[in-house]
Amino acid sequence: MTESRPKILVVDDIPSNVHVLSRILKDDYDIYFATDGDKALELVQTRLPDLVLLDIMMPGMDGYEVCTRIKDDPATRDIPVIFISAKSEVEDETHGLEVGAIDFITKPISPPIVKARVRNHLLLKRQADLLRQLSFLDGLTGIANRRRFDEALLREWRRCARSHTPLSLVMLDVDHFKAYNDHYGHQAGDECLRAIAGVLDEQTKRPGDLVARYGGEEFVCLLPETDGEGALLVAERLREAIARQRLPHAVSPVAGHVTISLGAATARPLTETPSDSLYQAADLLLYEAKRAGRNRVCSGTADVPA
Repeated sequence: MTESRPKILVVDDIPSNVHVLSRILKDDYDIYFATDGDKALELVQTRLPDLVLLDIMMPGMDGYEVCTRIKDDPATRDIPVIFISAKSEVEDETHGLEVGAIDFITKPISPPIVKARVRNHLLLKRQADLLRQLSFLDGLTGIANRRRFDEALLREWRRCARSHTPLSLVMLDVDHFKAYNDHYGHQAGDECLRAIAGVLDEQTKRPGDLVARYGGEEFVCLLPETDGEGALLVAERLREAIARQRLPHAVSPVAGHVTISLGAATARPLTETPSDSLYQAADLLLYEAKRAGRNRVCSGTADVPA
């Protein structure tokens, strides 16, 4: 599969400037553009560009404010911003760097300089992204860890709020895993968790879905743009997939093999409300599944405070 091209957002209120930058960069990158700050922030959220080329002097919201908002948002703060402006005073450049820009290019635009700086900063971002991805992996199972899940939940909550689409979360727990560890030993327990993680990861079909190890024997599955019925189907598929493995669990009162209990919660996110309500609802539903006898799914909706 070919690697996708880096995405660059060009923000300038003068269309001719946008056209010049697009002409310089379009052969190597996918270019998006905005002519005001509000549109720029919208595209940063929806497109998640790899780099932003940002003019300072714009009507309404200026470039400094746009950069500040990008850097204040945990979902976008790692996107590098280069200011491109006719303002060349030391104070202007200093202020740009203080609000979070990574570089400053003055007009008139020099194509070789723009190409070189864009290439260098994208290379640095790619290296930083690789290190960041490693920090998001669970050391035992190799799937996403809790930190990655927390960031993804926040990002998808906001995205689904903007698009007015549902967001679902499945939480699951290995039934009587302490008894499994006591009987088979912790090394076997680790192998069991690795096997479960592999099966869960295989069962998530869509690119936007995320399976993560939340901690101990607990896993989560984040399902963007998925309603309650869809979340229940996914949860049942996960439960059945683990059961089909027939991993021995001789001391389980539920079955002679490893089973899981699951809670599936669905919400209609609102931008100004925290995503905790979805996690708390899924956690309560998981508790209900355990209390009802385990090896089952309990599903429902999350109350989102207005």
